[in-house]
Amino acid sequence: MGDLESRTRYEPAEAEPRIVARWLDSGLFHPEPVGSSQENVSIAVPPPNVTGVLHMGHALNGAIQDTIIRLARMRGRRAKWILGTDHAGIATQRQVEKRLEAQGTSREELGRERFTEAVWAWREEYGGQMIEQFKRLGASLDYADERFTLDADYARAVLEVFVALYEQGLIYRDHRLVNWDPGLRTAVSDLEVEERETQDTLFHIAYPLAGGGEIVVATVRPETMLADTAVAVNPDDERYAHLVGSTATLPLVGRELPIIADEHVKVDFGSGALKITPGHDPNDFEIGRRHGLEELTVIGEDGRMTAQAGERFAGLTVADAQAAVLAALSEEGALRAQEPYLHVVPFSERSGARIEPLISLQWFMRMEELAGPAADAVRDGRVRIHPASQARRYLTWLEEIRPWCISRQLWWGHQLPVWYRGEDEVHVGHEAPEGEGWERDPDVLDTWFSSALWPFATLGWPDDDPRLRAFYPTDVLSTAREILFLWVARMVMMGLRFAGDVPFADVYVHSVIQAPDGRRMSKSLGTGIDPLGEIERDGADAVRFGLLAMSSTQDVRYNPEKVGQGRALATKLFNAVRFALLNVAPGAAPAPRPTALEDRWILSRLRAAKADFA
Repeated sequence: MGDLESRTRYEPAEAEPRIVARWLDSGLFHPEPVGSSQENVSIAVPPPNVTGVLHMGHALNGAIQDTIIRLARMRGRRAKWILGTDHAGIATQRQVEKRLEAQGTSREELGRERFTEAVWAWREEYGGQMIEQFKRLGASLDYADERFTLDADYARAVLEVFVALYEQGLIYRDHRLVNWDPGLRTAVSDLEVEERETQDTLFHIAYPLAGGGEIVVATVRPETMLADTAVAVNPDDERYAHLVGSTATLPLVGRELPIIADEHVKVDFGSGALKITPGHDPNDFEIGRRHGLEELTVIGEDGRMTAQAGERFAGLTVADAQAAVLAALSEEGALRAQEPYLHVVPFSERSGARIEPLISLQWFMRMEELAGPAADAVRDGRVRIHPASQARRYLTWLEEIRPWCISRQLWWGHQLPVWYRGEDEVHVGHEAPEGEGWERDPDVLDTWFSSALWPFATLGWPDDDPRLRAFYPTDVLSTAREILFLWVARMVMMGLRFAGDVPFADVYVHSVIQAPDGRRMSKSLGTGIDPLGEIERDGADAVRFGLLAMSSTQDVRYNPEKVGQGRALATKLFNAVRFALLNVAPGAAPAPRPTALEDRWILSRLRAAKADFA
């Protein structure tokens, strides 16, 4: 009591770490794996990158999940909040590469084995910082059962799924268009692509017609015309109906191009005629596959023009090639007009390089067979997505789903269980094949492949693990909308396919916390707000209270006044409890003898609750 007398103010920076330590010592967050998932409550935390530090999105989502899991415990349920981190292939590899560059070396100089050892050492040094930050947030995760997407048991689950999907005919190797990062020289996922509004020039170029005259196409990338294999028009465009089935000549190259009709072409874009470059544009690739067009590649993996671009342009950077092509077109008299054009251009979030759509030999996954059951699970209510608008987005994406490129040209990650011998022999399996001459595929899996197994691989699958019986399927997933397709939909697919049930009953898509002025929070823009700084100043309870008060299904601006309200509430609670403890006489308080019916009812409910938990 003497210590309480000396503490006249609530100091969360002093009190909260003591409380967290007491929680952790109690073992309260590490439930025994008994009973069934119907009796118990579980949530799988979206695994933060092992490279990560706590940001406002983590803090908000942590507060939401913690509220749900603590409420379940207060109701007497056995509750597990599954903890772990993601190996984050590209992000982690880049961090270590930057460190090596600062040391005057590179991953190529180290070689794959020594580089991988360096990444593991880096992970041991820095990988736990996010976990410690979750503790400072007061998150009641199961810290005694932490998982990592590259630990041995998790890797076994990933291997099991890959081999099974390959044997089922859903994983295959093919030449298809991918998002190519010429800076990192790897295919990347949509989430690693940042779309930026860019002011470009739209060039109008005349292609001579076989029967005389010309057809004009419009493009912002004249350097890719060297890979054109057709000109397309809309079948309802009467201006060009008489040309369908004839040919045009590709300027600078002289190649004859068929003129085809396709509904994808917009009548009101440019001249209404579209140059088709299947090797360098996602929409053109799909048109090309529909019409059986040749697929040419004139931009290489290094971002320079290839030999297929011709002697004049081979070896040039894309920017230099564009200038050279425009100069050559002017000499031929093929440039008809140019105009400013504002459009969205994809850039690599990791390297900053412009993403090049390239046809590349990669490993892909057929999705239609998995997408159907995942859509049905939402339509029939086994998975409920909140708000409903996000459920509509989910279903639309599944209806339009395309093959998924699952291979990455990296060294950090789950290496493909694929071996080659010569040109024709391919082995996919749990073990290396017997015999001489086999070489393992150097590529690794897309991080999202291993993450798709998260709700059940963290609980011991493919073994008959008591954790799996007790806590799968989980109850709720709280997440951000940008990974609804990349992660949520794929977890539903994998859960149904391999764990025999949906991975969660409810998906809550939370808001995005913006800067107070409405811009996105970003370190580079100077608009980021560090939640750890807020926690040190006002306390974790205040920050959690404030974020929950701000949160909705819409994006919201960060409001420090809400955090201040949380701090004021915590202070009032401290003062009230301190006053009571300092003024209550020692010994047991006399039993209340209420006369009012309402008071007697309250006490009866209290006695019943105490009896339930005795």
